[in-house]
Formats: sequence, structure tokens, C-alpha cells
Amino acid sequence: MQDRLIDQFGPRDSMDYDMVIVGAGPAGLATAIRLKQLAAAAGSDVSVVVLEKGSEPGAHIVSGAIMDPIALTELFPDWKGKGAPLKQPVTEDEFLFLSENGSRATPHGLLPDCFKNHGNYIVSLGEVTRWLARMAEGLGVEIFPGFAAAEVLYAEDGSVRGIATGNLGLAKGGEPTENFQLGMELCAKYTVFAEGSRGHLGKQLIERFSLDAGKAPQSFGLGLKELWEVPAANHKPGLVVHTAGWPLEPDTYGGSFIYHAADNRIAIGFVVGLDYQNPWLSPFEEFQRFKTHPAVRQHLEGGKRITYGARAITAGGLLSLPKTVFPGGALVGCDAGYLNASRIKGSHAAIKSGMLCAETPFEALQAGRSGDELAAYPEAFEKSWLFTELQQAKNFKQWFKKGRTTATLMTGIEQWLLPRLRVKKAPWTVECKLPDHVNLRPASEFQRIDYPKPDGVLSFDRLSSVFISNTNHEENQPAHLTLKDESVPTRINWPKFAGPESRYCPAGVYEFVPAEGAEERLQINAQNCVHCKTCDIKDPTQNIVWVTPEGGGGPNYAGM
Repeated sequence: MQDRLIDQFGPRDSMDYDMVIVGAGPAGLATAIRLKQLAAAAGSDVSVVVLEKGSEPGAHIVSGAIMDPIALTELFPDWKGKGAPLKQPVTEDEFLFLSENGSRATPHGLLPDCFKNHGNYIVSLGEVTRWLARMAEGLGVEIFPGFAAAEVLYAEDGSVRGIATGNLGLAKGGEPTENFQLGMELCAKYTVFAEGSRGHLGKQLIERFSLDAGKAPQSFGLGLKELWEVPAANHKPGLVVHTAGWPLEPDTYGGSFIYHAADNRIAIGFVVGLDYQNPWLSPFEEFQRFKTHPAVRQHLEGGKRITYGARAITAGGLLSLPKTVFPGGALVGCDAGYLNASRIKGSHAAIKSGMLCAETPFEALQAGRSGDELAAYPEAFEKSWLFTELQQAKNFKQWFKKGRTTATLMTGIEQWLLPRLRVKKAPWTVECKLPDHVNLRPASEFQRIDYPKPDGVLSFDRLSSVFISNTNHEENQPAHLTLKDESVPTRINWPKFAGPESRYCPAGVYEFVPAEGAEERLQINAQNCVHCKTCDIKDPTQNIVWVTPEGGGGPNYAGM
């Protein structure tokens, strides 16, 4: 199809840069900023462009978020003077284990260091991203919002030579409309991929260059978040609450966060590991049920929900981190998997990985190189504080494969006891051999979960939630949620797993409806998609493939 369009309308326009960066999140922007800083210090210049598929930088960013400012301080030592939106310092930490009706707090003295947040800030990562974008543009970085990188371009020797943006103005069937515009090629001496968790192009690159060879399968979680405005009587600025336990079963990885941000706002969220076994489980419904717990609802009562969002989280850690370089490019941030799941933090790691990455191509460009493998980047990572931090947390997600009790005990040993014994990393490694989707078991092995109806006060339905995420896609465009085999959902997923697509998607995209001559058919409501990537990860048959929609589509998060 693409070749036919190029024959009909092409060739595609092309622009050349020293570096092309895919994704204007913290990792991609930090890469661009650091490269420009290095060039300015050397009295030279490099041309850098950042592509962002959202309508603006930050539009697709959803995160807790508590930010450790360590990497930001390295990037901008005077970030306070520059107006970085880190306004609410953490004042207090709580960690609760929930039963159905009760809660038990962990004594502060026994709280592992990974759950302590002194010196950190409760932030809107979307606002931080917008601020980073302004800093980048001030240094001469070009940012193209609303442009989705749809294709990796390769040179004759197999190295990456850039990307092509998606075509615009295609009808649902793929035929050009009167508004058709052919995508353009952005070519570079080096291309950096910073798409976030389960990046569409990053996934292709990992497979093409076997970047995950010898590594544990990557593991993911689904994070769901709501932003609330609450009465002043319920609000304690700087309070951070994390929970484990109810409503999830002991064999399911997950937990929650409640962050009291500035201005009477509370960020509340829920994370479910996408390696769960029970196909009747719905992460969205578990989140809604969680908010009704007495220890949780006290934070929200009398308040108003402002917005909602969801995003996959790359949680495998150091043991699942792929090789991050290949001829002509590199992976940074969650496209690679630098998040520290034990700390529930990734923004500092994303920024640091971008900075480490930028230093290598800068040296290469100064030496007149291009298109080669930037081996100095992973070498620099292994000498950094980020590597040391991830080493200490390397087994965190893996322990949860053995159940919550074992995971809690071993997290205490690795994250509380060993540091006090001045042991920097656990002398053992816990292996994980299966990707998340393989763990889903037949529906017949579990009792159906009947979730309570939403009350519209604390708990809500999917469609009203998607509405306040400001999600929108041009309706007359090819579906960006594609099936390798259209018969698989009704031939395998429905009879064996009771149609899990309708439950693991947090946006109501997948719906099984009655069909003539058949028991059910799968209806895909792509307009609802919040770009979380859960379907691309959790589909038990790996039949769903997420591809890039037209740029500017998807959610438009405010304050997330």
C-alpha cells in the first residue's frame, strides 16, 4: 500500500538532521537538550528535531507522579530559577496493606528506602514535559507536535537512517481522500527512539536487531490514574500514600498511589501487572472498586473527579533491559525499560538515560561519524548511578511471580535489610522466563468476577472516563488497532478466555456483540483508544497489533 501511494503521489519530501528523536517525553527532550548543551559548550552546532504524535508535548503523558529531581538537577542545576513546575515537596509517606474492610500501616522505621520520598516532589509529569519542551526550543531544538513516526527507514547496509511520518487524509479503507498528504522522511546521522512503554517502532527494532537476546522477557503493568479536586478538609499537601492488597488477589502483582498535590488536588491511581492469570479480571473495574475502601474514600469524599488516563508501564527492570543501541540509533526511557518499579518512578531514569545517550552521538558527530553503533552509551549507563539504583531493584517485579507474601518479605530484605548491611545489590537473581501474555489461563479455571455497578460518585464507567480524557481520533482513517487474523477473537479468545479484550482494555475499545450466524463478534471502537498499549501486550494470542494513527489523535491530558 505504501509503495503504491509513493508511486502515485511521491516521492516523499525529505529533511536531513544530525539527530532525529521520536517522542517528546522526558527521555526524548532530555536527549535533545543535553545534545544542544554539549554543542553550545563546544562552540559548535547540531541540528535536532523531536517528533511528537500528540497534539503537543505532554498531551499523551500520564504518570503518578513523584519525581526525584536528581537527573533534572544534572540537566538544569538552576531548574528552580527557570520555573520548573516542581512545586509540591513530599512531606509524609504512608504504606498500607489493605484487607477488604481494614488497613494496616507499615511502621516508618520498617519502610524500605524505595518507598521513602524525602526530597522528592509530587508533580504533573505533563506539565514538566511542557516545561522541558520550552527549554529545548530555547536551545534551538525543533519540535514537531502532531507528527506520528510511522516507519523506520533503513540504509542499504541495514543501519537506521531515520523515520517516515504517517500519511494524512486516508479513508477507513486506506484509499486517499481529497485531503491526502503523503508522509515525509526525516533522515539523520543518528535516530533516538523515546516513544514510552511498548513503543510501536521500538518493538520493531528490538525484534529486528535481536536486542532482547539473552534477556528476561519484558514485563509490563497497566497504570490507571484519576485527578481529583477535593475539599480543603480532606487535603494534606505533600502526603504520599501507597497501598498493596485488596482488591487484588495475593497472586496478582499490583498496588496503588494517592498523592496530595498542590491546590487541593489529589492524584489517585492503580497499577496491575499484565502478567495476571485470571481472564475475568478487569484492571479498570479493580481501580473503581479500590476507591470505595474506607481507607481510600476518606481522601476523596466530597470531591470531584477532573480527568482520567491510562498507560502501560515497562516494569521488568534491569534483567529485562534490552541492548539499547543498534547501527544508527538508540532506545531511551521507557522505550527501553529504565523505570524503577520498586520506587514507582521512571521520570528521573528517563531523563538520565536521555542525557547518557546524548553524550555518545555528540562525540560521534564531532568525529564525523554517522550510522554506526553507539557502544559508549550502554557503557556509560553501567558506570552511572542509574545502573546502581536498578541493580538494587533488579528482582522486585520477579518476586511477585511467587506471590505477595514472598514478594513482601524479599522486598524488605533487598530494599531495607541489605542497604543497612551496606550490601549494594542482592547476591541472587530471580529469573522470569515467560512474557506477560502467556500467563493468562482459561476462563473455565476461575470463577467469574461480578463487579459492582459504578455509583457515579466514587466509581465510574469506562465511557465517562474516556470522555474526560479528551480523547479524539479522526473517524475517517484506517484503524490503528489491527488484527493479524480476524477469526482469532471469536475462534480462540472468546471460547477459551471469555473475551478478555473487553476487560483488560481500560477505554472500552474492544466489545463482543451478538452477530448473525455466530455467537459473538469483536467490535473495535478505535475512537476510544487512549494509546495505553495494553492490548498489544496482553492479548493472549498476540493477534492485536497497535499501529500509529494520524498524528494529533488520542488523549489530550490536562494536569496529568
